Amino acid sequence: MKKLIVRAVPGAVALTLATLGMSAFAQTTAPSTTEKVEDASKSAWDSTKHTSKKAWDATKHGTHKAVKATEHAADATGNAIDKGATSAADATRNVGDKIGSKLPPDPNKP
Repeated sequence: MKKLIVRAVPGAVALTLATLGMSAFAQTTAPSTTEKVEDASKSAWDSTKHTSKKAWDATKHGTHKAVKATEHAADATGNAIDKGATSAADATRNVGDKIGSKLPPDPNKP
């Protein structure tokens, strides 16, 4: 009987400690519903921030492209108007020179 007690007591103690340890481990590792909701809301918030940043960056990029395109179009329009105005002024001068060469001299000028 002594041999049985000597062998059984350490085994029972080890089994009891293992059971207590597993119970404590099971209680600390399972996340509660509140923790799950907090984790889900944090990941949703992070996702929202990331998506908002991507949308803002896309808006900035699109706006920048639109501004550059408008500047380019205004520059091209200004150059076209300048060239047209220069050509019209040159043509007017040429016509004036032709008319002026056909007029008799002004008698009032010395």
